[in-house]
Amino acid sequence: MSVCRRIVSGAARTSYSHSPFPSRSFVFVRPFSFTLSHYSVFPLTMPRNQKRGSSKESSRWVEKRKSDGPSTSSSASQSFTNATAEAVSERFDTLSIAEGKEHSVASVPSVQFGSIGQKNHAPVRELRAVWKPKSYGTVSGATTVEVDKAPLDHKTVLGNGTQTESAGKSNAVLSNLFSGRLLENFTVDNSTCSVAQVRATFYPKFENEKSDQEVRTRMAEMVSKGLATLEVSLKHSGSLFMYAGHEGGAYAKNSYGNIYTAVGVFVLGRMFREAWGSQSSKKQAEFNKFLESNRMCISMELVTAVLGDHGQRPREDYVVVTAVTELGCGKPKFYSTPDIIAFCRKWRLPTNHVWLFSTRKSVISFFAAYDALCEEGTATTVCKALDEVADISIPGSKDHVKVQGEILEGLVARIVTRESSEHMEQVLRDYPLPPSEGADLGSSLREICAENRSDEKQQIKALLESVGTSFCPNSLDWFGNDVADGHSRNADRSVVSKFLQARPADYSTIKLQEMVRLMTEKRFPAAFKCYHNFHKINSVASDDLHFKMVIHVHSDSAFRRYQKEMRHNPGLWPLYRGFFVDLNLFKDKKGIAVKSSQEINSGNGTNGASAKDGLADEDANLMIKLKFLTYKIRTFLIRNGLSVLFKQGEAAYKAYYLRQMQKWNTSAAKQRELSRMLDEWAVHIRRKYGHKQLSSSTYLSEAEPFLEQYAKRSPKNQALIGSAGSFVRAEDFMAIIEGRRDEEGDLEPERDIIPSSPTPMVKEVIRKDEGLIVFFPGIPGCAKSALCKEILSAPGGLGDDRPVHSLMGDLVKGKYWGKIAEERRKKPYSVLLADKNAPNEDVWRQIEDMCRRTKASAIPVVPDSEGTESNPFSLDALAVFIFRVLNRSNHPGNLDKSSPSAGYVLLMFYHLYDGKNRTEFEAELIDRFGSLVKMPLLKPNRAPLPESVRSTLEEGLDLYNLHTRRHGRLESSKGTYCKEWAKWETQLRETLLRNVEYLNSIQVPFESSVEDVLKQLKAIAKGEYTAPPSSEKRSFGTIVYAAVDLPVSEILDQLHNLGEKDPRIEGFLKDKNLKSSLTKAHLTLAHKRSHGVTAVANYGPYVHQNVPIDMRAIIFSDKTAAFEAEPGVVEGEKLTSKNEWPHVTLWTAQGVQARDANMLPNLLAEGKATRVEINPPISITGVLNFF
Repeated sequence: MSVCRRIVSGAARTSYSHSPFPSRSFVFVRPFSFTLSHYSVFPLTMPRNQKRGSSKESSRWVEKRKSDGPSTSSSASQSFTNATAEAVSERFDTLSIAEGKEHSVASVPSVQFGSIGQKNHAPVRELRAVWKPKSYGTVSGATTVEVDKAPLDHKTVLGNGTQTESAGKSNAVLSNLFSGRLLENFTVDNSTCSVAQVRATFYPKFENEKSDQEVRTRMAEMVSKGLATLEVSLKHSGSLFMYAGHEGGAYAKNSYGNIYTAVGVFVLGRMFREAWGSQSSKKQAEFNKFLESNRMCISMELVTAVLGDHGQRPREDYVVVTAVTELGCGKPKFYSTPDIIAFCRKWRLPTNHVWLFSTRKSVISFFAAYDALCEEGTATTVCKALDEVADISIPGSKDHVKVQGEILEGLVARIVTRESSEHMEQVLRDYPLPPSEGADLGSSLREICAENRSDEKQQIKALLESVGTSFCPNSLDWFGNDVADGHSRNADRSVVSKFLQARPADYSTIKLQEMVRLMTEKRFPAAFKCYHNFHKINSVASDDLHFKMVIHVHSDSAFRRYQKEMRHNPGLWPLYRGFFVDLNLFKDKKGIAVKSSQEINSGNGTNGASAKDGLADEDANLMIKLKFLTYKIRTFLIRNGLSVLFKQGEAAYKAYYLRQMQKWNTSAAKQRELSRMLDEWAVHIRRKYGHKQLSSSTYLSEAEPFLEQYAKRSPKNQALIGSAGSFVRAEDFMAIIEGRRDEEGDLEPERDIIPSSPTPMVKEVIRKDEGLIVFFPGIPGCAKSALCKEILSAPGGLGDDRPVHSLMGDLVKGKYWGKIAEERRKKPYSVLLADKNAPNEDVWRQIEDMCRRTKASAIPVVPDSEGTESNPFSLDALAVFIFRVLNRSNHPGNLDKSSPSAGYVLLMFYHLYDGKNRTEFEAELIDRFGSLVKMPLLKPNRAPLPESVRSTLEEGLDLYNLHTRRHGRLESSKGTYCKEWAKWETQLRETLLRNVEYLNSIQVPFESSVEDVLKQLKAIAKGEYTAPPSSEKRSFGTIVYAAVDLPVSEILDQLHNLGEKDPRIEGFLKDKNLKSSLTKAHLTLAHKRSHGVTAVANYGPYVHQNVPIDMRAIIFSDKTAAFEAEPGVVEGEKLTSKNEWPHVTLWTAQGVQARDANMLPNLLAEGKATRVEINPPISITGVLNFF
């Protein structure tokens, strides 16, 4: 049972202190005694002697690293009394229902961390200062439900809430639990209640609806107006690991109780040993108690060499804390970054490198610095540049270069409140860097994994034993207990349905039911996996069941769709990444839980304001991830391209990596350099491995030596690679991951792996010596066969003399696409109509492969439809498709009105497209094949779909989901739901029959559709088709230098005027045809190579602004000529050029480069050049830009 259900008003002792943060208090529930000597109060009042908007020099704060020295913060806490622990323990003794005792619950408002209700509280005893930092995340107003007093029994309750074996649980009950009989016999009735509480979670995943450039602009605008601060942190290259205390559990992104979490627990425990030395065991135990009693969870980036390769094998195995979350009994609340740093320094946990930008100039300079480094930045150059442009820099306790290496995955930039800078400065004053005491750390992670190579189970046991009992007292989450041994921890899928049917006993359960129900009804691509909760195994009875639920989101589209739902319903809780919930199903025969949930639902548990610390929701969630090319070369281009390279060959691999670079908007120069390197890599690794694919989890064993040798050839290669060498061999100590699981999911190539050939934005004319494949990503009933007949009989075909022929899928025996390939080889210069539905990416890849192998282009023809949030075809379109199928007869594929399961078959095809909305669907086809033809289907001004048709289709989709979850692709006439399918098929026919007139009226006439399709196909054949540009492409590129772009026409006019006034200039210009040779002119302000990234980035605030340039003289020789120039004033600030001699190049002789104009002052000193002073100087205005 949950803590919130167990607390009895008057029995639980609470204490609180006034928080040092505004409008925050802290309620602490004391289920047992523990010591708080490790945690203390700290005042965070910011001295007001620094005014907002002061100069950068006065406001910059860079914290210096300290190697040792005791912390100066004070301790202000004591152990709870044994009497208090016993009182609470006695109250907990009443909670067992193993011997038939009934649940009884009552409501107590807001018994959760961070808020205090105004009435009905237990007496407050021992007022004591407990530090509780302000959360800058979501605000929870959850109300908890408590359990009434009940007679005491003789059970012993441990401090962590689990009961000992003296509770009298029989092995038979537990055996029934694991066999599924206990759950099967647990029926949902009016007395059934449920409690659901978040046990571990990471930040919600918010997808920006705007482009990256729009997000950057909005961020700069908010900071400029004083509304917010920009926070930037390093992205270490590892995997998500969450820890909620030993009883609370250790979690990976979507799982627990495996090698990933065992490694995480070991590394975290080792961090304590490293930081606390001889005190580590004590601190580990205290930390566990603190997390569990406060219901908190910390999230970390777990960086290790034993769980598979990312961008670079780390030199050390470590964690970096990225989030601290109060779970309480309600909505998770996330600490702000200053509070995370204070928390971590108190516990001596590793922190990340963070920068704050609180002025417009610093924000724009940051983005400019990234643009200058995005294609070649490494950890050293990036950190140095950001240190120079940031207002506050807080180095991480783990130096990325020392522990991971130079290859930096990226940066995460997000908007935080404008008070963050002051808050951070105060935290840094009060919490200096803690010392690292060091100790005998024992065997390392790599040594343990190397010594235990038999299987995953052996490695897990060895790691947990090495951690020690103070941090990991038992291994229940990994191996269960003696009774559970040999049984699967997986629970039946009916847990979720019973959870949704049961009455919620508190506000948290109401909101989690709302979330799960929404995602289930809307068919989000997510799984709700339930497991037996071994930590509650001694509380299990026939009427009291405990589970853990993992909310596993399979596709990012689910987050986008959920965000849209949240905009319509702001009261929804966010959909978190790494989402684990404790579930309790129980019988409440007194009915008190029902009453409490009604009270809670009436308003006590509302979430309050929708804004976060004064920021609108849309702005509060502004975040952007900025990755570096040196990392993407290794992960996306080399590692994720292995499957393509080994399965489909070097040509397909080249197409893959070129498409990735185009998608990233990689500069043309880098594309050429990378193409040479990757082509060489492909030949090298194929020659070495043949057809046996290199493992993606250890790919760096081959890639790193290759990159190191390639980098040594030239400085240009070194800049391309970023860093190579210091190789770490991993094969001997890799963790054994059975089933080749990938917890992070990043070992799979990106969804749209292989581009088509060609993939230009404007498609060239299809050559006459090339073939053409017309195919149909559609659904039965979309009229593709009828359309193919019309195209075959169209006079003149597609406007050229190539023959057109068709191959109907329903008439082909064997593998259809193999037959298509055979036809392509026989008739390479023909137009082939592939008359078969092509619904998925596997088919699309086969078509792409045929195009490459047989010199052909491919054109997808799709029925036009608005689509839904998760499917490119609307329910209106599906209704028409089914209607057409049920009105045809004698179909070659036997899919017509005589087919008893026609509706099921159509739903199966419809489901194949799930996961993509219409925009994503069309964009992917265009990306792959360079064009798209839309076949008109529905009239735009049609009446809405009748409710009877809509509800029937939705019932069918729900039934289809139930059927496929239980039986997979089993025919609808078989299995559990065969009767339901027969009933639905009849209902479908009757419903459509009643709406014949409507279904006929909404369709575009077929003749009109054919005419439109033929017109589009002919336009593509002639090269007149233009694909829409991708909205994902970055509109900002790599920056090399900053300069003022000057109008050439005005320069020519001024030179003409100067020539008329001075015969020396006239004589020089006489034989120079500057009108044809001078096409561009600029004044360079700073260059990345010569002056550094920061020098270039500092011009960011003036980009796109007009800058007056004074031309003070002209200097010329027999090989070059230039204006001697001086920038003017912009926004009251005088701009200066970093060049030793600022100039505008006007002319160079043949074979002379523009940069040679820099030598004119030297030539002048040697008497080899002429200088003509311009008095008064002439002024020409240009625009400052990055190039």
